[in-house]
Amino acid sequence: MLKIGLIREGKVPADNRVALTPAQCKWIHKQNQQIKIIAQSSPYRCFADKEYIAAGVEVKEDLGECDFLFGIKEVQVNDLICGKTYLFFSHTKKEQPHNRNLLQSVIKKNITLIDYECLEHDDGQRIIGFGFFAGVVGAHNGLMAYGKRTGLYNLERVYKQRSFRELIHTYFGLRIPNVKIAVTGSGRVAHGILEIMNLVGIHEVEPDEYLTRRFAYPVYVQLKGADLYKNNLTGKYSRIEFHEQPELYKSIFLPYASQTDILMNGIFWDKNVPRLFEKEMIQHDNFIIQTIADITDDAGGSVPINAGDQSIEDPIYGIDRNTFKKTAPYLPGSIDVMAVGNLPNELPRDASRYFGEQLIKYVLEGLLKNDSPVIQRATITDKGMLTPHYSYLSNYAGL
Repeated sequence: MLKIGLIREGKVPADNRVALTPAQCKWIHKQNQQIKIIAQSSPYRCFADKEYIAAGVEVKEDLGECDFLFGIKEVQVNDLICGKTYLFFSHTKKEQPHNRNLLQSVIKKNITLIDYECLEHDDGQRIIGFGFFAGVVGAHNGLMAYGKRTGLYNLERVYKQRSFRELIHTYFGLRIPNVKIAVTGSGRVAHGILEIMNLVGIHEVEPDEYLTRRFAYPVYVQLKGADLYKNNLTGKYSRIEFHEQPELYKSIFLPYASQTDILMNGIFWDKNVPRLFEKEMIQHDNFIIQTIADITDDAGGSVPINAGDQSIEDPIYGIDRNTFKKTAPYLPGSIDVMAVGNLPNELPRDASRYFGEQLIKYVLEGLLKNDSPVIQRATITDKGMLTPHYSYLSNYAGL
């Protein structure tokens, strides 16, 4: 009997998402009687203990008997169980300073760490994540912020709705003014943004039209890699080259800043990827963006005026155009920034179902058979040892 434990989230503020919903656990039990799922009791989950119990899942405090432990956010160091195999978002692959101690503790406790973020198809496409619902909530919050700044319309908060279906109902009768919105990216986050654009009746236009026309109705443009970056020498864009050597490229986003009211940012970023713009550019008169929803949320990253996370309850802040300092939102001399690290928590039940479906479809079988190259590539540590693919983390891990 192979046992899977659903751990209680320990990060503060508590995350209320889950890797597998009660219904998904029940389906797994029915399909494979050699698997037993145990849920650690939690007062915070979007699915209550009693819902797991009703689905035939044992709920208890001690998960020491489990072979695999599924979480969502970083596990607190004191909660790590020696010698176990964990799956969660560790946020260590980019050598994030605040999680250095976490990786060091994983190594010290001989833990096998499989990071959801590192589960990729052969072409580098992410397999599993909450990106779609991050895009949905982030796009809604960006529109909400613009409505508050201008006073032209009012949107309710997402977390006040019980489901995505209820959220859709709040759009009935909504009239968005003649704004121009730039959507960056082509992955799950961007797909979530586009879902909201379509639900609220914002029309898509091509990049050349977007740069040369004003419209009598709200429009958006989707900007993908070739629209945002070009090689410094050749002036061309190659997706493979860009992902392997992003330092060879520069951003060509700036013309869109003179035509855009709202920027919805959904692109991947790391330290070698050029920023969409440099922060000094927001001082220019032709930089007319008023609201930025930085949904991928990298502080100082592709959106350099992202000054860090806000909470779900208070998601918007301002950045003064002259001093670049953080201010209250909606001030005349500022740009409003929406930056929240756990956006899918506003629709936790829908986001958890979506995540669990991907986990079952693409990961579970390979995990159980222990023969999956995809899982091997996502394994940062194997019994406390950095795997070859992540040997570059040696200094970061203090080895």
